[in-house]
This record gives sequence, structure tokens and C-alpha cells, in this order.
Amino acid sequence: MTRTTLRRVARYLRPWKGRAWVAAGILLIESLLALVPALAIRSFADQLGRPHPDVGTLAALAGAAGAATIAATLLATCARLILVNVAQSVAFRLRAEVFEHLVTQSFAFHTRTRSGQMTSVIVNDVGGIAEGMSETASDLLRGLITMAAALVAMFVVSWPLALVTLAVLPLGIFAFRVISQRVYRARRAAQEQVGDVTAFVQESLGLSGVMVLRSFGRLGWIGDRFAGLNAELRDREISVERNSAWLLFAGQVALVLGPVAIVITGGALVAGHELTLGSLLEFAVVVIALFLPSLHSFTSGSAVVMGSTALWARAFAVLDQSSEIVERPTASPIDAKGAVTLTSVTFSYPEQKRPALSDVSAAVEPGQLVALVGPSGAGKTTMASLIARFVEPQQGTVEIDGRDVRDITLASLSHAVGVGFQDTFLFHSSLRENLLIGKLDATEAELDTAVEAAQLEEVVDRLPAGYETVVGERGHALSGGERQRVAIARLILKDPPILILDEATSHLDSASEDLIQRALQRVLEGRTSIVIAHRLSTIRAADLILVLDEGKIVERGTHDTLIENRGLYASLYRLQVNQERRQGSPS
Repeated sequence: MTRTTLRRVARYLRPWKGRAWVAAGILLIESLLALVPALAIRSFADQLGRPHPDVGTLAALAGAAGAATIAATLLATCARLILVNVAQSVAFRLRAEVFEHLVTQSFAFHTRTRSGQMTSVIVNDVGGIAEGMSETASDLLRGLITMAAALVAMFVVSWPLALVTLAVLPLGIFAFRVISQRVYRARRAAQEQVGDVTAFVQESLGLSGVMVLRSFGRLGWIGDRFAGLNAELRDREISVERNSAWLLFAGQVALVLGPVAIVITGGALVAGHELTLGSLLEFAVVVIALFLPSLHSFTSGSAVVMGSTALWARAFAVLDQSSEIVERPTASPIDAKGAVTLTSVTFSYPEQKRPALSDVSAAVEPGQLVALVGPSGAGKTTMASLIARFVEPQQGTVEIDGRDVRDITLASLSHAVGVGFQDTFLFHSSLRENLLIGKLDATEAELDTAVEAAQLEEVVDRLPAGYETVVGERGHALSGGERQRVAIARLILKDPPILILDEATSHLDSASEDLIQRALQRVLEGRTSIVIAHRLSTIRAADLILVLDEGKIVERGTHDTLIENRGLYASLYRLQVNQERRQGSPS
């Protein structure tokens, strides 16, 4: 972990440093109490070495050692609970920041990023950080304090023995420095693979994914793909555990070499009358019961911490993703009237060679109904996205009521512009909660009015629990037309002065389209409306039709004017009318 990363981690821990110091103080007292049994050993041994040992004194020494051990265990438990609270609080803050950062990213970011990877960071990585801190923080801190206290006691009892015992530490320190980096790299690679597996499972087991796989008979194919990802995850997790095991092995070597050095050197000192047998036993207990176990706890805890640093790094990598859509410090709210102007706008997607829009200019007056028409890929959806500021132009300006949208606060802009997407998304929640996205504080009367206007009353009456019915993942409990009417009801509740509808009636049967067209008439009244039309027969009443082709506006005018011009619009219109006649549907 770099120093920069350590400083960033420290910032998350800083608000809780008071509790951490309290825990450290408790652990210091616990470590001192843990020395009592070791210190009592010398007196116990000396008492037994007398011709007539005092049984009362032996009992008192044993009682003191037992009481100190119980008290030390209680203090260790209290410190652990404090540190668990700190760990979960840190994880709470980090998880919230990552989530808030992701939901404010641009559409372009979410287009190129797998949602499963981001889910893995929020759930798995931050969860791993919390678990690592909860499980190891107290052990690590306790190990450090106990080692320090044990070292002091060791030098007080016999400094020659202490020096001999410490001579084995350089081996463990060297092994820790080498292997801990391997643990870090292995853990980060494993977490990347966890993200890939999470994303794959999320896509494959979603209702839409399962429907595609079953309809094409590709369950075996998807199983093979998962097996490959799963095998890679297995191998990377094994690599983490293998490196962690070697790190623990280095600590175990110190555990073995330490007592060996004590027996050899201590035996020589006792034989030379430079150390009493009681002092040797006292030293051995301090080393074997306190110093070496705390060294082992520190080593094993360090392995977990090194793995956690990889999780911190992944979380910080997400937070460091800069958003293409940011609010200027000078931005201010707007009470929009509905005028929209695009001036010399050019926009390109990173993965495409040709600009999606090239030098586009257009003006929409408040209250106008404007239709965007053109073949697939002409730039209609991009133009709508620019108005809502889902994306930003590389050149030119987009204005609302004469103000650049970049000078308007994001919250105010979101209130001013309502968007009805082509792919209606509903959350796996109740119909009521999906509707209230339009207006969180809507009254029951407002909800009923919006449902009525959206031609949705029969749907609500049919559902088993009415508004409280859970609509399923992506709203699959409802038909496509019903989902789009839910989206229209949300827009009615939002009541924006500017409305953008992206092919709201595409891929619907005539009955559903008729219901939605009637609902849309209520929505479009009294507001600026920009409609991306799939069926040209539905936009004859538009005040202005903008015809786009290959990222440019090639025609503009009313329906009658464009038909008379016999350009691209007239060709597209005639083609659709002929198709509808062949299908037996009304033109």
C-alpha cells in the first residue's frame, strides 16, 4: 500500500480516533494484567523450592494469576467490541460514498462499466474491509501492545536471554516484507475476479438473461462460461491463501526458534549460576505465553490487513473515477419556462468514429411539441440526452431559457426536464414506490389522478394488492404497455415544464398504443415536449419536426410541409404507411 493510500485510509479512521485510543488504553491494561501469571511463576517456583512451602501463599499466587487472566479476557472483549463498532462505522461511510459517487456518474460511464463490478466493490470489497478490520484490528493492536509489554519484562528478567530471543526476529521481518507484497497482489487479483463473477451472475440470473438463455437453449453454454470464471476465481483465491500460509510459516519459524534459543542459553546461564531457575521459568512463560503468541497474532493479522489494502485500493479506484457531468461552483437554480436552444452542438461517443451529432442547431419555443425523426443511429436519442444533460457536447452549447445547462444546478435541471425512456425500468418493489419516484411526497389523491390520466386504473384494480403489489424485477409482472403507462404516470406526478419522450410507443400493439396515446395527450398539455417518434403517423400534430440523418438536421418543418418537400421525411413516412397497410393496421 502506498503512503498516499495509507493517508486516505487514515482520513476514514480519524473521526473514530478517540474510540481507538480508548481501545488501545484498555488493551494496554489487559496486556499488563496478562503479565501477572508470568510474574507469579517465579514466586511460585521459589516457594516450591523451599523445604516447607506456604500453601496459603501458593493459593494466593494462583488466585491472583486466575483473577488477572479473567480480568484481562474481559478487557480484551470490551476493546474488541469498540473496534468492531469503529470498523463498521468506517465501512458504512465508505460504502455510502462509493454508492453516491456511482449514481452521480454520467450515462457514458454506466454504458462502459459492468454494474456487477460496481456491485462487487460495494458489497464484497467494502464488506471485506469491514470484516478485516473487525476480525483483526483488536488482535493486531493487542498483539503490538502485548509484544511491547512482554519485551520490557523480558529485558527486566534477563537482558542476555532477551537479546538471544530477539536474534531470530530478522528472519521473520524479512519474510514478512517479501511475502506481504505477494499477499497484496494476489488479493487484488482475486477481488477483480470476484467482480467479474458477480457481474456475470447478475447478468445471467436476471430474469431477462434467463429468458434469453432458455429461449435459445444455451444453458449448457452459459454453464461452461461460468465454469471458466469460477475456476479462475478458485485459482486466485488459492494463490491468496498460499501466500498467506507462507507468511504464517515465517511466524511459526520464530515460534520454534525462540524456545530453542531460550532452552540452550537459559540452561547455560542457570548452570553458571548467573540466573535462577525461577527467573528462567518466568522468562520462558513471558516468551512462550505472551511474546510469541502475540508475534503470531501480529503476523497473521498483518496477512489479513495486507489483503484488505487491496480492497481499499479498489474502492479508492472507484472514487477516483471523475464524472463527466459536474456541477459548476457558480451554478444556480432555474424556474424553467420551457425554451430549449441548441447552438452548433457536436458530440461524439468514445467508441465511435463518426460524431453522433455534428454542428446541430435548433430552437424550441415554450409549449411547443417538437418531434425528432430519422433512421436508427441518426442522433435522436443523443440530442435528447444533451438537453437533459445526461451527456455533454464537445462543442457548442445547450440552453434552457437562454441559460447554458452547465450553469444550472443539477437538481434544478432534473426538476425542469422529465424523460420517458424507450426501455421503461421499474424497480423490484411495489407499484406505489415505483410511481412515487415521480414525486416522493405525492398525496393519495395526486397518485390516483396520475394513474387515471395514464390510463392505468384497470391495471391497479386487477393487481392482487393494488398499489402495494410488487411488480417484479424490471417490472416483468406487467406487460410492456403497462410498464410504459407506469412511466407516464411518474412523469405526470413529476410535472416538469420540459418533457422528453424517447419512442414511448415503440414495439406496442395497436390497443396498447391507443391507450398510451390518450395518456400522452394529458401529459403533453401545457409543456414543452420533445418526442422521438418511432411511428411517424403519431406525430402529425407536431408544431415542428426535426429530421436527423447521420448526426445532422437535414430537414425541419411541419408534417404537411415536409411531405410536400418529398425529402427524407416523406420517404420514411410513405414507407411506414405502406408497412402498416400490409399489416392491416390503421395508418
